[in-house]
Order: sequence, then structure tokens, then C-alpha cells
Amino acid sequence: MTAVQQRDVVDLLQKQHEEIKSLFNQVKVAQGEQKRQLFQELVRLLAVHESAEEIVVHPEARQQAGEQVVQARLQEEDEAKHTLAELYDMGTDHPQFNTKLESLAQSVIAHAEREEQEEFPQLRQKLSADRLRQMAGAVEAAEKIAPTRPHPGTGESAMANLLAGPPLAIFDRIRDAVRDWRESRNR
Repeated sequence: MTAVQQRDVVDLLQKQHEEIKSLFNQVKVAQGEQKRQLFQELVRLLAVHESAEEIVVHPEARQQAGEQVVQARLQEEDEAKHTLAELYDMGTDHPQFNTKLESLAQSVIAHAEREEQEEFPQLRQKLSADRLRQMAGAVEAAEKIAPTRPHPGTGESAMANLLAGPPLAIFDRIRDAVRDWRESRNR
């Protein structure tokens, strides 16, 4: 078995949490074009990460950690999606961007810590290593078809993400490609 096959869903998500924290820190100190590019990467990572969690992890966590725990995480994710969408619309040059970004960073990091303390231990304790590895594969597959931007109006349920995710992902990826093409012509 390769290292990727041995990785379980908890390891995968914790690694992504670290990447998200790192990107928040990088965006905070970056300037100009670099700040914009790092923010776009942060938006993409948060969007695909949360979508995959909503499709794969939260339904399982609901059974293992309880409805109340998962509902609280979904509420936090909904608030983060709205703030992230506002930041995306503001742009990195907006005078309030850094203040709003710092607030989002604090809430997203607190959210990740609650997942790591309330959901992940329950998954590890109650699910087999095989099931956790299967879930990692499912998360990676879900991320490949997930939207690359937050879409707060689509809801936080697995079903909403399964129905709306692929069409939104295609639309997002087309917008990303057009944006990248325009930017390459302006350099």
C-alpha cells in the first residue's frame, strides 16, 4: 500500500486545515498581485474542502458525533461562505479587506479546531481504519467536482452539494480559465 492509500480522512482533513491556516497567514502579509493570487488559492481550497466535508464527512459524523455537533459546524460553514463571498467581491485592494480577512481567519481556524476536537476523534474511535481510508478517497473525489468559489445560496447539506456542486464547479472552472487567460494577456 502506498502512503496515499494509507492516509485516512482525518489525516487528509487535518493536512488541509494546516494548508488553510498557512494560506491565511500568507495572504495577510502579501501585497499586490501576490496577495490576489494567494487569496484566490485560499478561496479555492476553502470552497472544495467545505463542499467535500458536507458531502462525505458530515453525514458520517452526524451518525458518530451527533446531530448537534454537525449542525453547529454547518452553521459555521454557512457563515464562512457568506464572508468569503463578500471578500471575493470586495477584492484584495479594498480598504476593509484585511480586517474582514482577519475575522474570517479567526472563525475558520476556530471551526477547524472544533472539527478536530469534536468530530475527528469520534470518527477515529468508531470507524474502522479501512472505512477512514475509503472516506479519504471519497473526499478527494468530491473535491475534484466541487465548486472553486463559495456559493452561499446552495445550502450545506450533502444532497444540495451533490445536486448543485457539479454544475457550479463547471461554471467556476470556466470562469477561472477565462480569468487566467485574461491575466496572461495583460502581463
